[in-house]
Amino acid sequence: MSSNLPKGEIAELSNGMQLHYLDFAPSGAARGNIVLVHGSGPGASGWSNFQFNAEAMQNAGYRVLIPDLPGYGFTSKPEDVAYTLDFFVGYIKEWVDQLGLEQCVLVGNSLGGAISIGFALQHPAQVSELILMAPGGLEEREVYFATEGIQAMVKYPMGSPEFTRDVLQELLKLLVFDASHVTDDLVAQRWEILQQQNPQVLASMQVPNLANRLQELSCPLLVLWGREDKFCPLSGAHTCINNASNARVNMLTETGHWVMVEHADYFNRQCIDFITRH
Repeated sequence: MSSNLPKGEIAELSNGMQLHYLDFAPSGAARGNIVLVHGSGPGASGWSNFQFNAEAMQNAGYRVLIPDLPGYGFTSKPEDVAYTLDFFVGYIKEWVDQLGLEQCVLVGNSLGGAISIGFALQHPAQVSELILMAPGGLEEREVYFATEGIQAMVKYPMGSPEFTRDVLQELLKLLVFDASHVTDDLVAQRWEILQQQNPQVLASMQVPNLANRLQELSCPLLVLWGREDKFCPLSGAHTCINNASNARVNMLTETGHWVMVEHADYFNRQCIDFITRH
């Protein structure tokens, strides 16, 4: 089954990086810019994370931009670099500047949440609001790698014969509480990208623990977290509420790592209300 992954624009960045992104403009003048930053994992892309969110935000009057991070989606996947937090933040910064975005709302899930925190810490004037769904970067590496989800994700190297389509499907089921969200379309989307990926992006990924730096964030913060998350422990939600100021934290029962997929309508309303209120 072929996937329905949309193709968007390509930004030519430094060191030969070609960053693929989708750009959804509102019908009238934009009320602001929303950048949706996806998480990591085999076959990950911006669209596979946020296909149920972009339209609602666009219809609310915002320009919605969905990049594929380096190593993911249709963006370049270099094999000779270390995928550190600063590496990701640097390219998102270069891309945002190339688009001329003086300010934006950053919305990040998992790795994308850690990148969004890192970006907001390094470039606070450019972030008006920060919305995080089970962000990474709030625990030590050992804590994440002890989770059921991360252990399953790194069991087989990307591109290895053992990493079959069935293995991918079972891994995706760990992202949600309700497995019905793992549709044939989603599996096809992730499988298409997985064929292009190399293991370097996971093998060399380095994300520091930013928990103690949350107090430095100057923008309003909205956090959403599923109780049944098997990738980023729910304790991270308490870390946010204990360390960040001007924060609102929503914890949902019967919800996994993908709040924006499992409860898309609720998530979209929460985000739009939060952004328009500030």
